[in-house]
Amino acid sequence: MAHAFFQEVIEMILLYKSGTHQSGSRLVIAGKATLTISTPLPFIPLAPSSLLHLMTTMHRFAQEKGMTHLLPELKKGALVAQDPTCYNRMAIFSDEDKRIMTEEVTHKWRQTRTLYYMVIVSSLSVAVQGMDEAVINGAQILYPKQFGIGDPDSRRDSWLVGLINSAPYLCCATISCWMTHPLNHYLGRRNTIFLTCMISFLTCIWSSFTNTWWHLFIARFFLGFGIGPKSATVPVYTAECSPAPIHGALVMMWQMWTTFGMALGDLIDSVFYFISDPGVTGLNWRLTLGSAGIPGLISPCWLISEGRYEDAFKELCRLRFSHIQAARDLYYIHVLLEAEDQIKRDRSRVIEMFTLPRNRHAAVASWIVLFGQQFCGVNVIAHYSSNIFLASGFSQGAALVFSLVFGVLNWLFALPAVFTIDTFGRRNLLLFTFPCMAVCLLIAGFSFWITSETGRIAGVSIGIHLFAIFYFPGNGPVPFTYCAEAFPLYVCDLGMSLANATTWFWNFVLSITWPLLILTFKPQGAFSWYAAWCCILWVLILLFVRETKGKTLEEIDQVFAIDVGIHAGYGLRQIPYYFKKFVLFQNPVPEQLHQLEGRVEADLEKANV
Repeated sequence: MAHAFFQEVIEMILLYKSGTHQSGSRLVIAGKATLTISTPLPFIPLAPSSLLHLMTTMHRFAQEKGMTHLLPELKKGALVAQDPTCYNRMAIFSDEDKRIMTEEVTHKWRQTRTLYYMVIVSSLSVAVQGMDEAVINGAQILYPKQFGIGDPDSRRDSWLVGLINSAPYLCCATISCWMTHPLNHYLGRRNTIFLTCMISFLTCIWSSFTNTWWHLFIARFFLGFGIGPKSATVPVYTAECSPAPIHGALVMMWQMWTTFGMALGDLIDSVFYFISDPGVTGLNWRLTLGSAGIPGLISPCWLISEGRYEDAFKELCRLRFSHIQAARDLYYIHVLLEAEDQIKRDRSRVIEMFTLPRNRHAAVASWIVLFGQQFCGVNVIAHYSSNIFLASGFSQGAALVFSLVFGVLNWLFALPAVFTIDTFGRRNLLLFTFPCMAVCLLIAGFSFWITSETGRIAGVSIGIHLFAIFYFPGNGPVPFTYCAEAFPLYVCDLGMSLANATTWFWNFVLSITWPLLILTFKPQGAFSWYAAWCCILWVLILLFVRETKGKTLEEIDQVFAIDVGIHAGYGLRQIPYYFKKFVLFQNPVPEQLHQLEGRVEADLEKANV
């Protein structure tokens, strides 16, 4: 998709340079009105399509970057960057070049060992995040009594347990997420990941040696310095190193391996629970908390931004089969960074994030989906499922085992998300899963009214495990994928920093308030609270979240430039459509909110034929 985008941009650049550029595109809204929508993004300055001009540009590029000894590879890479199929028509490419470039498409999973090694190591680093959410879930049925905060009827103890559980997320929301840019700038992606993994490892070990609640709170607060920057860096690092044919699948690994870490943490909870205390008080929960740091023990774009082009080329050669592929990707990254520098000049990104309608609409939609990811209630189950199962009548061992089932379901149903997110669309997945999650939460909460212990246990476990099945194919992977594509290039890093801070802040709110919520309103009221939020969020998504599936960057700009009232009206008109389709099982014609003028004309031609 990247090369198709660049090919389109080339033609637009030519128009721009010739003075015939128009600062907008004609868009048909709901088949009734034609609007001209301006976008604040200038076009990426890729070289014009003239072969002579391209070769001259690459020669100058090689001289400026001190890479003239690599000029033959750079020229081939630039040709492929401009026209991905040119290797079949030009004699400059050898038979070996043609074989490698063809197999990049026909055998897209055939990649270098170094690339897969990078993916595995990055995946292990994000598994720490999932493991932390899971191990504290099991440890909290053990350590509160030792620290004198284990009275289930005490409001003070409920607040303190919630504070300890939420400590890393408080750090992420207030401090560590905002350190992502300076760490990436001065250390690079890979070194930032290494540093944050070491912080995660050391703070997890630290937490296993604590003997007071406030000491454990401090240790877990510092764990946030390992989680926050890493959660924003790993997806970017993976995206930069991944080849285009499997780019989306590898970036989605971030979410999948987070859920794997949760499943692994739940397994550790179940195993270490049965360890006795041979002279060490609380050895089982100490081993549980310490083990979360183990995965943490075990980038080219930054090098280019620092002017180290040859080092970046060497790094890319380690990740690709041929120098041509490395040169092509080097040129892609160079063009993007040059465009980003040009865009940033004389512009206030913070102000334009909120004053430009296109950016503001993207920000509102992103914040809704990230708020929804937390306030659907998933992390109160991820953090407190052991306590919930205990309250329903399970023994401590059984509660940990059923928490493990929840963690395994998280991981298994995160796997299909790689395919469903680009098949059904982001918005449709959210609109389908939120009502289902609300029903599951009501089943789990209302089951606490069942007088039979067997029936109560069955109802609670069914509700919670069905919730996992509906959450992870939709609301699990969609929010961060949506945020990554919603913001324009020049405010993307700012938008993602705000996105990470938003999700960690609401994670903190959920973690700290759940013990008091369940004490005040009982499980029935607490689960109903989040079920109600699922319904509210369904309405917000219907009205304000725009679909981005299968759209080019230009189309995404136009989608977010549409007036809020127009999109909200479209959302309201979808309610009778959904009722006819899914309740009456009719076949209504879906309304098309927007289409590019060229596509509309093509559709009209087909209709006339």
